[in-house]
Amino acid sequence: MIASVTGEVVVRRADHVVVDASGVGYRLAVSTETLRAVPEIGQRTTLYAHLVSREDSLSLYGFSSDEERLLFLSLISVSGVGPKVALAALSAGPPSEIMSAILTGDAKRFQAVPGIGKRTAERIILDLKDKVAAEIGVDPDGAEITAEGPAEPRTEARDGLIGLGYTPQEAERLLDEGEGDSAEEIIQSALRRAAGARP
Repeated sequence: MIASVTGEVVVRRADHVVVDASGVGYRLAVSTETLRAVPEIGQRTTLYAHLVSREDSLSLYGFSSDEERLLFLSLISVSGVGPKVALAALSAGPPSEIMSAILTGDAKRFQAVPGIGKRTAERIILDLKDKVAAEIGVDPDGAEITAEGPAEPRTEARDGLIGLGYTPQEAERLLDEGEGDSAEEIIQSALRRAAGARP
């Protein structure tokens, strides 16, 4: 299994890059987000990788972060979502925003991705919401999982937002916009208001 590729960028296209690693050129399909992080031709880079083996082909996918690679693996675990569709979904924004869309049940964001219809968008959210909530430390009922028991909802929400990739300062600012009784409700409210405030 190829876990990562390090070498010189020799090809940089809209949907893939080729990295020369010790004389072997690896063609990696990439999302728009990863492409932004890939340096210009002639410079060195390291990409996390996942190899998809089919009966008639081997396809290598590259990611600028392990977080994006893990999110890719989660997406392709959903029925009806193949590697190309998952990569298109990842091109819609940073991993933190994709996770936010799953957590807040934003099916329309996924429906905007070519190849994803309403049912598949809803299936992505249904299948991955609990997993994303667990990754940021919030259980399905919106309570943070700790050894001491549930924490205050605002504290849980702050930790959850930081888990989604926001800085502590950004999390505090978002919390000022959030409303709700549980951590999950506060996070959802804060993210909806933040999205509505964008130009």
